[in-house]
Amino acid sequence: MFAMSPAQAQSPAFSTFPVPAGSAPHDVAPSPDGTVWYTAQAQGAVGRLDPRSGKIERIALGDGSAPHGVIVGPDRAAWITDGGLNAIVRVDPGTLAVSRFPLPKDRQNANLNTAVFDKRGHLWFTGQSGIYGEFDPASTRMRVFDAPRGPGAYGICVTPDGSLYFASLAGSYLGRIDTVSGETQVIEPPTRNQGARRAWADSKGRVWISEWNAGQVGMFDPATKQWREWRLPGSDPHAYAIFVDDRDIVWLSEWSANALVRFDPRSETFETFGLPRAHANVRQMMGRPGEVWLSESGTDHLLVYRSGASPPGAK
Repeated sequence: MFAMSPAQAQSPAFSTFPVPAGSAPHDVAPSPDGTVWYTAQAQGAVGRLDPRSGKIERIALGDGSAPHGVIVGPDRAAWITDGGLNAIVRVDPGTLAVSRFPLPKDRQNANLNTAVFDKRGHLWFTGQSGIYGEFDPASTRMRVFDAPRGPGAYGICVTPDGSLYFASLAGSYLGRIDTVSGETQVIEPPTRNQGARRAWADSKGRVWISEWNAGQVGMFDPATKQWREWRLPGSDPHAYAIFVDDRDIVWLSEWSANALVRFDPRSETFETFGLPRAHANVRQMMGRPGEVWLSESGTDHLLVYRSGASPPGAK
């Protein structure tokens, strides 16, 4: 266990939590119990932060581990997509015991990326080598499928009605997964070669994507089969992480400006908040009511934005 300093106040809206040097925190996942999980990709571990004290529990995942994504499952456990182990990994929230569920032997080097639980409690995951899959924790049965157009499967999300979508960075499309057959329907965004990176669904079932190459945020409405796209502020924006909060506000990390960007779909307006440290390299965000959590992979910090307030200098 690491005893870190308490949160460093950056403004009325931002608070910072340092993690052990060399962690390179890739993804972050706040838990309903108030703690926050993150993947220490460079150290083959996950960490669990207690924001109240700043203390961190570090759990090694095994030789060769290089964890990418982490989410909190229905069982309150941390579920990890580990590209180094080529496995789905579970960390028990009580005992911190580590369980590993390797991909089939004919699916090596999947470059596992991101995961989400569907309404049945099955975990669906992506791999940038060109795969996506399903894992049933109850039976430990795993299915793995080839993604359309080869490499690129990245962010994945589930809508309120249980539909599953993933974004393909290299393929530049949004894919809708048939959970029975495992087949994917390719849904083309209006902008070609936009680099769809991460995906998140809002309360209406609309799917939002960060378009890395195009510097845009895109929205697909399954009800109308229509797309909308908006370019982020700045001369050369690059949108990486995306998160839609409980008020259907869309949040993105913008690498060129080293900023957190807020997009209000109702007014179709942006606000840009500069991050407190240079080269933050925020690759993923997640939240809970009133909070947006960011993992600064470039600075070995976690950052929380209190979404009820606007920090000084917002523009």
